[in-house]
Amino acid sequence: MAVYGVWARFTITLIALIPLFLSGCATTSDFADPRDPWEGFNRGMFTFNDDVDAAFVRPIAKGYKAITPAPIDQGITNFFLNLADFNSAVNNLLQFKLERSANDFGRLAINSTIGILGFIDVASNMNLPKHSEDFGQTLGVWGFQPGPYVVLPFLGPSSVRDTIGLVPDWYMAPIRWIPTSTAVTWGTLGLWFIDRRADLLGASRVLEMAALDPYEFIRDAYLQKREYDVFDGNLPPESFDEFEDEFEDGFEDMTEPDDLESSGTEIPGLLQPSNEP
Repeated sequence: MAVYGVWARFTITLIALIPLFLSGCATTSDFADPRDPWEGFNRGMFTFNDDVDAAFVRPIAKGYKAITPAPIDQGITNFFLNLADFNSAVNNLLQFKLERSANDFGRLAINSTIGILGFIDVASNMNLPKHSEDFGQTLGVWGFQPGPYVVLPFLGPSSVRDTIGLVPDWYMAPIRWIPTSTAVTWGTLGLWFIDRRADLLGASRVLEMAALDPYEFIRDAYLQKREYDVFDGNLPPESFDEFEDEFEDGFEDMTEPDDLESSGTEIPGLLQPSNEP
């Protein structure tokens, strides 16, 4: 359908324009995270996404959660997770994880038939665990570095590598192959989006209560999770060595508190509360 060509062109254009948007964006902190050189742009996009979420998406998700019976809500979630098993199976195959790929294809076959199009997760009860692989992870397995962190409009946290991975994942998505009208296709995508947001309402409340700076919290959690996913939890030793070196360097660069006290110098963010992120 023509809509897919339009969406593909929009996605590719967005990816191509990202460096132009970000090239002039400075960070907002004196202690810049090297993984996030476009922090100024990213914080602006994070605020935009948060405002849109608060004004439109979150209220709709709450309403959806309130009127949808729990079994139906879970069935809809299972349906979309079942479709995602196809992408996971293909990406596992591209990563030469043949056993995992066979597992995911098996899940898809069982849940699509016995599980009534995936509304019931039968495969998990048959010792076929779910894997969640995407093309961004596949690129990581092939040795591509994540590149700078970036916040995408509406889609949220990502990286240059993961943003590129969205294109093949979109073309692999089974929902694109369903021979239905454009309205049904986009309606299904809208249902997926709202169902996913409704499932994350609890996480939003935890984030609001726990994070002093939600932007940094989400960024760090995302990047750590993606690294964990690429290595299937088996992080290379150098990842821990890098963290240890940065931690030690940070302490070496700090002035002793006693020296600062004797000179009458304050320690911003340490001895007094700060509203800055």
